[in-house]
Amino acid sequence: MPLTDFGLEELVGYRPEPTAPHDFDAFWQRTLEEARSHAVAVKAEDVTGRFRLHTVEVEDVRFPGWNGEPVAAWLVRPRVTEGPLPVVVTYLGYSGGRGLPTEHLLWSAAGYAQLVVDSRGQGHDTPDLSAGAGTQWAGGFMTRGIETPETYYYRRLITDCVRAVDAVTDLPGLDAGRVVVAGGSQGGGLAVAVAGLLGDRVAAALPDVPFLCQFRRAAQISGDGPYQELAKYLRWHSRHRVEPTFATLDYFDGVHFAQRATAPALFSVGLMDPVCPPSTVYAAFNHYAGEDRTMTVWPFADHGGGYGSQPPVRLAWLAERGITHHART
Repeated sequence: MPLTDFGLEELVGYRPEPTAPHDFDAFWQRTLEEARSHAVAVKAEDVTGRFRLHTVEVEDVRFPGWNGEPVAAWLVRPRVTEGPLPVVVTYLGYSGGRGLPTEHLLWSAAGYAQLVVDSRGQGHDTPDLSAGAGTQWAGGFMTRGIETPETYYYRRLITDCVRAVDAVTDLPGLDAGRVVVAGGSQGGGLAVAVAGLLGDRVAAALPDVPFLCQFRRAAQISGDGPYQELAKYLRWHSRHRVEPTFATLDYFDGVHFAQRATAPALFSVGLMDPVCPPSTVYAAFNHYAGEDRTMTVWPFADHGGGYGSQPPVRLAWLAERGITHHART
């Protein structure tokens, strides 16, 4: 992929004017209070034997998300450990579900617990029961319920992701004071959102090539991926839906969540990314309120970012900040 966005010098200084609605904080406070009002217990079943794994323990978790509806997750942790473990709450890329626990062994190999959160409607284990609310255009999730902030799909998904962090306190053996939120693409955007909504309850954020940032510019310049669903929708509804659509999206923009996030954060960006344009990633990064923020730049990378080179960077960065496991020796 060729460079299709600003050069690195321009990106480093790119800080567009934010457009958060005046009731942004009130909207999310009301949303999360309503979700937390449902008294539904977190459930976990040991399924380690089902997958023939010997060095880790696996639990099939169900926790209450949006409207108290059950959200599926895998909890994967090293079998031999001492003390409560730091936990990496992992959010997933667009159109992907939690898959199988055998796909999520890196963090447990490094001594962390990992809670892999299913994406409602995108995987097989967490249906989006409110899917009928509002429009769905172009076969994806970007326009589902986009008529209003109240009905928009990402209101439900972001709520699920916050409630995943809430669920950590109900899962034995995890250190609720050392919660890391992480993900790539859509998962990266969700990690930024949760960091912004939960403040110091998050110990660190690891958003790789984050999606869901600066929607208007992304819809205008992305060459591939889900933002094109927005462009297609607006192409057919341009006479009356452009400004109302972006008014809805302002409640879900990673730039606005980043302005409220304080946890140490390690971002990454691919300068040849056609799916999440680099300028949209830097828009969130440059507005990120936490003083400890780092960007890993992959100059010739597409949407895969650093691929297999990024995990060692993440592990070293967390170790520098003392967010590590307590392994038995």
